[in-house]
Amino acid sequence: MKKVVVLSGAGISAESGLRTFRDSNGLWENYKVEDVATPEAWVRNPDLVLEFYNQRRKQALDAQPNAGHRALKQLEPYFDVTIVTQNVDNLHEKAGSAKVIHLHGELFKSRSTRDPRLVYDIAGWELKKGDHCEKGSQLRPHIVWFGEAVPMMDSAVEIVQQADILIIVGTSMVVYPAAGLIDFARPGIPIYVVDPNVPDIRPRKNLTFIPEPATTGLSRLAEQLIAANATDGV
Repeated sequence: MKKVVVLSGAGISAESGLRTFRDSNGLWENYKVEDVATPEAWVRNPDLVLEFYNQRRKQALDAQPNAGHRALKQLEPYFDVTIVTQNVDNLHEKAGSAKVIHLHGELFKSRSTRDPRLVYDIAGWELKKGDHCEKGSQLRPHIVWFGEAVPMMDSAVEIVQQADILIIVGTSMVVYPAAGLIDFARPGIPIYVVDPNVPDIRPRKNLTFIPEPATTGLSRLAEQLIAANATDGV
């Protein structure tokens, strides 16, 4: 099976009703990013940070995958699909995608402040002060905050290097290091960019822009790839 790698960003989640800080002039649900999404914010006001992510988690519980998420799932019988997402929600998993790498962490998980290797699922939507890991330290959101390293970056690079087809959807391609993943794609493989606002990507002969939302653009692209795969297999 050909290997399809998908780089997904906030645009695909926005179509399911989940907003990001980029939607409102640097504010995320009326909060400044530096007040809720940095290590300094956690030290300064952990109660605010916990409450902020509790509310994001509560909102995400009700969010459902859209046609874009489902289109990626529909590729799996025909391709080896891996999704590398900048999103912290679980909409790709809700849609049934089997292989998802979360570059920026996962909203429905917590981790130890003493040992970052200790990661736990969050039951429901609330993470509270006094919720401790097995070593006795406070649990924090399992999110890669601004200013922190991206632990899954090496795995993402390796996956992109193996791609036969690369799909980029719902990302402005300006947030690094994630935006640099395109540069690890092998020369000559087809790259499809699905976004109503065409991101600023260096021109390539094999680059195809689909200036549509994920819900329509991915659905159409999935149909094309499946049809082409069937023809190749004849």
